[in-house]
Amino acid sequence: MSEDKASAIDPTFAGGGPGAGPGAGLPRLLEIMRRLRDPQTGCPWDIEQSFETIAPYTIEEAYEVADAIERAAWGELESELGDLLLQVVYHAQIASERGLFDFDRVAQAVAQKMIDRHPHVFGDHSRNKSAEQQSADWEAVKAAERAGRARGGVLDDVAANLPALMRAEKLQKRAARVGFDWPETGDVLAKLAEESAALVAARDSKSPEQIQDEMGDLLFVMANLARHLKVDPETALRGANAKFTRRFAYIERALAEDGRSPAQSDLAEMDALWNRAKAAGL
Repeated sequence: MSEDKASAIDPTFAGGGPGAGPGAGLPRLLEIMRRLRDPQTGCPWDIEQSFETIAPYTIEEAYEVADAIERAAWGELESELGDLLLQVVYHAQIASERGLFDFDRVAQAVAQKMIDRHPHVFGDHSRNKSAEQQSADWEAVKAAERAGRARGGVLDDVAANLPALMRAEKLQKRAARVGFDWPETGDVLAKLAEESAALVAARDSKSPEQIQDEMGDLLFVMANLARHLKVDPETALRGANAKFTRRFAYIERALAEDGRSPAQSDLAEMDALWNRAKAAGL
């Protein structure tokens, strides 16, 4: 950026300028977003965006936050939380332009929701409850909120755009609240064996559609098994992905010491290196 352009920046938005002091971060960010979306003087790219085009970035930024936490990358977490906050501000600005709501209404609504869902903190309910009882109370309040909305089905407001594994768990958890659930983990394991056999049969039939259908059923039961074992399936799979990445990187490094790549190795050698990585605690 040239000196002429740099000097032309509104000091309100320049680093260290007015509006950049302690406590001014959110008002400053809201004003920046308003300016970016200004039809006359804003950024052409930002002006063109909509709820639909920004939504994928919102999902991506939420995962970036989760990734930073999982890696204990606290220096990155500050930045990732800022990126996620920007998504909320972006959607609120678009909504404000359409006369739907604004950021303050979003903040006020979620604040009231937290008050309503924590009567043991903000009301006269006793705090002398177990975590399990507080979770049950939370779900009861949420159920009452859903009953007051137009959606009447038990599964109606489980977001369709959630990652499939996460949505499977939420659908099963919601159905379980009304008694549609296996009583014992052993029942889920029996169903898992049944679906595994069905997948083998589908594989032998060579029907791509049937294989996909049975694979979906098997994954759905796996999500249910995780719920019964009180394991978050999304977290478990992310951990498995990270473990696979670490161990495969070990294989690549070991082969690179001989001037080779995985493509120049074979399964037996790579499997042996995998076991070495596993023994090393990777």
